[in-house]
Amino acid sequence: MATAERTPLYDEHLRLGAQMITFSGWTMPLQYSSIREEHRAVREAVGLFDLSHMGELRVQDPALGQRTVSRDLSKLRTGRIQYALLCNEQGGIIDDILVYAVKDGGYIFVVNAGNQDSDFVWIQSHGAGARNVGREWALIGVQGPRAVELVRRLTSEDLAGVKYYSFIDGRVAGVDCIISRTGYTGEDGFELFCANDDAVRLWRTVLDEGKTDGIRPAGLGARDTLRLEAGMRLYGNDMDAKTNPLEAGLDWTLNLDKEFIGRDAIVTARERGIDRVLVGLKMLDRSIPRHGYAVTDQGKGVGVITSGNVSFTLGYSIAMAYVPPGLSRPGTPLTVDVRGTAAPAEIVPLPFYKRPHPK
Repeated sequence: MATAERTPLYDEHLRLGAQMITFSGWTMPLQYSSIREEHRAVREAVGLFDLSHMGELRVQDPALGQRTVSRDLSKLRTGRIQYALLCNEQGGIIDDILVYAVKDGGYIFVVNAGNQDSDFVWIQSHGAGARNVGREWALIGVQGPRAVELVRRLTSEDLAGVKYYSFIDGRVAGVDCIISRTGYTGEDGFELFCANDDAVRLWRTVLDEGKTDGIRPAGLGARDTLRLEAGMRLYGNDMDAKTNPLEAGLDWTLNLDKEFIGRDAIVTARERGIDRVLVGLKMLDRSIPRHGYAVTDQGKGVGVITSGNVSFTLGYSIAMAYVPPGLSRPGTPLTVDVRGTAAPAEIVPLPFYKRPHPK
C-alpha cells in the first residue's frame, strides 16, 4: 500500500490537535474541535482550511485547454476563473475543475486531489503543453463572512476589484500568493496559493491575525457539511466517470457549440433523454441519510443517496440523490431506507443554503 502524502502544513495540524485521516491519498485533518463548531465558525465568522492536497496542472497550450474542458475558454479573460468539467469520450465526468486564465498565457487547472495524476496523464494523452505542479504549491482557504476583511488587513493589494471567481497575483502576510476569490463552502472568502516553503508562515499569520474575528481552523468534516448545504457536488460521491453532466445538473458548464472531448456523447444523451437527475432532499424526521442509502417511493427503490448529513445551519438533515426525472419536482414526497426504516423526505431545490452576506 502506498504511503499517504503529507501537505506542508502537516505538523501544524498535529500542533493544533487535529484528528487526522487519509483522504484521496493524503493525510489530512478531519477536525480540530468538533465538525459542528468548525462549520458554525465558517458560517458566522471565519474558518481556515488546508487545501494543499488539491492538484494544480499548468496548461500552457490554449488549444489543449479548449479541447479538454467543457467550457469555451476563448471567452475567459485573464484574471478570471471558470468551473468546468473534464469528460471522457462517453460523456462521463472525469473530474470537475476550476480553470484560471493566467497573464502569461494558458491556464491553471485546479483539480481534485485524488485525480491530479490521472487527470495529468489524460490531458497529456491529448497533446503536449501541460505540467503537473500541484506538489510544488500549498493552498490555504480563508472562508466566512469575516474572511475578506481578514485577508484585506494582511495585504496592501486592492481587493475591491477581486470579484467572485476572479484572482490576482499579490502578497499576503509578506508571502507571494495567487489571491483567488473562490471557495467550496457557500461563503465568501479567498483561496491563497503559495510556495510550499511559505505555507507555515502564511497559515500561522492568518490564524494569529484572525483571533479577533473568531477564526477556527477547519477540517475536511466541516468542509463536507458546508459544501453539501451549498449544493456543491463532490467528485466520487455525487458524480464520477459514469455520470453524464446532464444527470448531475451541470448543463450550465457545457458549451456545446464548441468541440471538446465527450461533447458528441452528451449531445446524444440530451436528444435521447436521461433517466435520472440529481436532486436535493429534506428529511422530515431526525433520520440522517448517508451515501449509498436507497431512495424509495411507496416501497419501491427509485434512487440512491450520493451525499447526506445533518445541516448544522438549517437544523434538519439533507441529502443529494439521483431519482427519475418524473420524481424530481420540488415537494415530491419520497422515503429513504435508513437502516431498514422508511424515513420520510421531500424533494427541495438546490442549493439548500444561500449566504446572506454580500459578495
